[in-house]
Amino acid sequence: MKISVNTEIAITYLSSRKKQTLVAALGVMFGVSMFIFMQSLMKGTNDYFEKMSFNTTPHIRLYSENKVADAHMLGNYLKDSSVKILTNPKQLVQRQGIINPYGIIQQISKNPQVANITPQVTAGVIYTSSGVQLTGTVSGVNIVQEDRMFDVQGNMVTGDLHDLDRINNSILIGHGIAEKLSLHVGDNITVTSGNGSPMIMKVIGIYASGVKQIDETKSYANIVQAQNLLGKDRSYVTDIKINLKDYNNAPEVAREFEAITGYKAEDWVQANSQLKVAFKIRAMILNSVVGVILLVAGFGIYNILNMTIYEKIKEIAILKATGFSGRSVISIFLQQAIYIGMAGAAIGIMLGFLITLGFSHVYIGSGGSGSPTPFGSLQYIPMSFYVPHYIEAIVFGILTTIAAGYFPARKASRVDPVTIIRG
Repeated sequence: MKISVNTEIAITYLSSRKKQTLVAALGVMFGVSMFIFMQSLMKGTNDYFEKMSFNTTPHIRLYSENKVADAHMLGNYLKDSSVKILTNPKQLVQRQGIINPYGIIQQISKNPQVANITPQVTAGVIYTSSGVQLTGTVSGVNIVQEDRMFDVQGNMVTGDLHDLDRINNSILIGHGIAEKLSLHVGDNITVTSGNGSPMIMKVIGIYASGVKQIDETKSYANIVQAQNLLGKDRSYVTDIKINLKDYNNAPEVAREFEAITGYKAEDWVQANSQLKVAFKIRAMILNSVVGVILLVAGFGIYNILNMTIYEKIKEIAILKATGFSGRSVISIFLQQAIYIGMAGAAIGIMLGFLITLGFSHVYIGSGGSGSPTPFGSLQYIPMSFYVPHYIEAIVFGILTTIAAGYFPARKASRVDPVTIIRG
């Protein structure tokens, strides 16, 4: 394959300064490899923590929200009155739970974006065993639907979660509860709610979600048992949990469900707002670091091409004197920058992949001494092998080198051959 004169000259200039060319390519390689590594780490950890949050948090949670009384609630009664009626607004006493929950579930289920939906009864309780007490919450659920939404089975340490439907007054407790109260499968535990009488329940299983706060406070019971614990009837439901086919649509769909039902619809973004802010801050930090690395690599290329221009200034003048246009000179030096960028990017993506692969096998452990290893726990550094990151790295690496090479190339194209040759 025949190459152009401009390309041949560019390659000659690069080969005549092998060490400087190698240093510039290594700068690009380092920038590209670090870009891939940091993006892989950021996406891997973000995906892991999102997955962990979805192990316990639905895409949308529908519940009855307490409201503070204000003058707007009196409507037309205050239109013609100057009397200040509300001086110390308080929480309104509202009916606990959701009215007609199963009718709402049937209505919401018709939405094509809904993947799973299940009712829940949440009760604040006190666990008691051998005189030791611990506060927490019991979630009354349909365990089959709950497992379908949150993969409870995948977090089981011991026991059979389906025993919640087979054994009366049974309970599935978190690993933290079991550890603090010294409980095992088959033991009895006394559960007391604020609205009902104490109930002796049998431990049928222990789970470990990997989230310490949840494992030390939350337990599961059959929804009917939770209603009995609170002294409520079979229509009593405190929450409706909804998973969508695409969780990214949760904020918009939640607002739609609020308008339809009149109840508060909290989407997963609201429920994990601090986590999302942390993701954004971390992304800004990592991208800034990568940007600085690529900027340093760009300055390296800029300096090398500048030095080449100073050293080859007479040769550039001769080229222009023999008929090479300013555009041809720009092409010669831009090609040098591009070749450096391509070589550095090619090696960089391979190095970035190897670094990412190596870190994905770094064991960081989970749990304390003697504690079980839950299936959802973090054992290795979570890394992502997301192909678009490699494409972005190549593009950013080459664009950086082009930007760094353009200004020296433009400077070379403006050389006056007559002035240089005369000296």
